[in-house]
Amino acid sequence: FAFFLFAAKSVWPVVCIGFSPSFGFSTVFLMLKIHNSLSRKKEQFKPIEPGKVRMYVCGMTVYDYCHLGHARVMVVFDMVARWLRTSEYQVTYVRNITDIDDKIIKRAGENGESIRTLTDRFIAAMHEDADALGVQRPDHEPRATEFVAPMQRLIGDLVGNGLAYQADNEDVCFAVRKFDGYGKLSGKSLDELRAGERVEVAGGKQDPLDFVLWKHARPDEPEEVKWASPWGLGRPGWHIECSAMSSELLGAHFDIHGGGADLQFPHHENEIAQSEGAHQCSFVNYWMHNGFVRVDDEKMSKSLGNFFTIRDVLKEYAPEVVRFFILRAHYRSPLNYSDAHLVDARSALSRLYTALRNVTPAPIEAVDWSAPAAQRFKQAMDDDFNTAEALSVLFDLAAEANRSQSAEISGLLKALGKVLGLLEQEPTTFLQGGGESSGENVAAIEAQIEARIAAKKARDFAEADRIRAELLAQGIALEDTAQGTIWRRA
Repeated sequence: FAFFLFAAKSVWPVVCIGFSPSFGFSTVFLMLKIHNSLSRKKEQFKPIEPGKVRMYVCGMTVYDYCHLGHARVMVVFDMVARWLRTSEYQVTYVRNITDIDDKIIKRAGENGESIRTLTDRFIAAMHEDADALGVQRPDHEPRATEFVAPMQRLIGDLVGNGLAYQADNEDVCFAVRKFDGYGKLSGKSLDELRAGERVEVAGGKQDPLDFVLWKHARPDEPEEVKWASPWGLGRPGWHIECSAMSSELLGAHFDIHGGGADLQFPHHENEIAQSEGAHQCSFVNYWMHNGFVRVDDEKMSKSLGNFFTIRDVLKEYAPEVVRFFILRAHYRSPLNYSDAHLVDARSALSRLYTALRNVTPAPIEAVDWSAPAAQRFKQAMDDDFNTAEALSVLFDLAAEANRSQSAEISGLLKALGKVLGLLEQEPTTFLQGGGESSGENVAAIEAQIEARIAAKKARDFAEADRIRAELLAQGIALEDTAQGTIWRRA
């Protein structure tokens, strides 16, 4: 029931036309391709187990509120999981929580509170932010402190395999030069590599690149961060956490590992070394890294004073606008945050909602992927999750819906938007809220509209025109319809 059509590689990808119980014989399937950071090229996606995908993403270290970089990771891999499920894969998605770390210990001490109290508070805040952005919860969200025993077993395997040793200060370290292939993810030789900003430094290392697997307990550290182990009281290093949690929940060898570009070295490089060194098998088939967030074309950092938490941004812009802004860029490209870009995103999203308001969507239970617009959308998403191109399809549909007044076209627009976690509000709710974080000024706007209606009834058309002009100057456009006056952000 399947055959392949080949065309010039420079123009068209290979396509397969075949039977699917959901989509039917006429559906055109484009093979999903993922840019693999390990090979540095796009590769056709082939899951280890047909029809199933196991994906792990490095999550947050919970000692403060999530920032825009965290928002991008959450939204990007939520989009990836949604598209994989839309493509009929059974997805097991794991995103961890680092709840033991030097910064966490320091912050809890400064606050005079327990580590658990601190981390519980910021995990709850993280969930609030993620929920606001329309990020679906992962299937598993393991805390590092719940997986200390598996971490110790993994370290024991590395010691037994001759890849780890106890240093003079009693920390257990990974011997980088004893692992063949170290540096394959970053693409550098051992001599070119330098310790990244989060590589722990320990006395008695055999090599400066060696990194800590188990930290020997310090006298000034609280008892709640000390676990008994074969190497004495202590706590796990940062890198070993993800190797243990991923292998426990997904197996020693799984399909996709994701995270921010800043984690590629040393964290992900070290994960590969630990996991493959302990399990003696390949670790991950496809590595995905989203690009950095920049603010007005500068790297976001607290030292530059251009650091924004998700909560900062949501005070000014509606969560769906922020999600749309993130998805508007390809996940691997830099994302440049500025007020101008957020305002433009709000305006663009309003155009889509305006089309849905103007033409009531026909309900669609399942997308017909043989439809030309749906094919284009699928082709974009199957090309390394190209949401920028996929969104262009939505704008084409919005224009066509407005032109043809077709409920079916409007319905397809809404259905494809839903695939990306967009366009799920009532259009009037979004448009009258203007895509802002709150409706604080809605009452004032509606009061002016009521005053205009009263002026028209009194045949004071000059006053009615003045109010319309005043609202337009505030960015509020009015439209008089048979059902009444509708307003939206201009």
